[in-house]
Amino acid sequence: MTLPSDNSTIGVLVVDDHAVVRRGVVAYLDALRNVEVAGEAANGREAVDLLESLKVRQQPLPRVALMDLMMPKMDGVEATAEIVKRFPAVRVVILTSFGEVERIHAALANGAAGYLLKDAGPSEVAAAIYAAANGDVYLDAAVARRLAQKMRSPHSGVAGLTSRERDVLVLIAEGRSNREIAAKLVISERTARTHVSNLLGKLGLHSRTQAVLVAMREGLVDPPR
Repeated sequence: MTLPSDNSTIGVLVVDDHAVVRRGVVAYLDALRNVEVAGEAANGREAVDLLESLKVRQQPLPRVALMDLMMPKMDGVEATAEIVKRFPAVRVVILTSFGEVERIHAALANGAAGYLLKDAGPSEVAAAIYAAANGDVYLDAAVARRLAQKMRSPHSGVAGLTSRERDVLVLIAEGRSNREIAAKLVISERTARTHVSNLLGKLGLHSRTQAVLVAMREGLVDPPR
């Protein structure tokens, strides 16, 4: 579990339509190091409106939104897409009871930076929040295994990557940041970003999370156990 690289406090917006669940999550987050609860919302619409209000008043936005999936007015998948589009500095981590592959795919495709099931342990929730704040992704081990097993296997384009791009893909799948990739390969961080952008484009992917799944599917790295 890696704390924020700048050792700053992570503001977290808790979004769940069940008040009892929100209170439980808030109580747990209050005890975490470098984390503070920045607000609560009972559905996706409330979450988006709250973020818009903070933006208009030029107040700091939370760095992470801990988001349920099934909610009235606006569900977690739609809210994730809206937040990623309008508030790109806010990273969304899904925390839900639903682990169906279709729901997982929808959330990740819309830009979620993490996906946890509600039976995840406290350490996993903390790890997901810290990872999101550091610009990384975090998948519940059970979710990652399910996705790796269920993904279809059309040609992914991995064969079309250069050897350096394949190296970068493996490092992404290991959870390395652009800075860590640069250090590992002895290249500049700007060059690392370029390699990441190029390989995502070649693979037709939109996020590092999707790249992780492709790397697992292609056998470049092992799925979490």
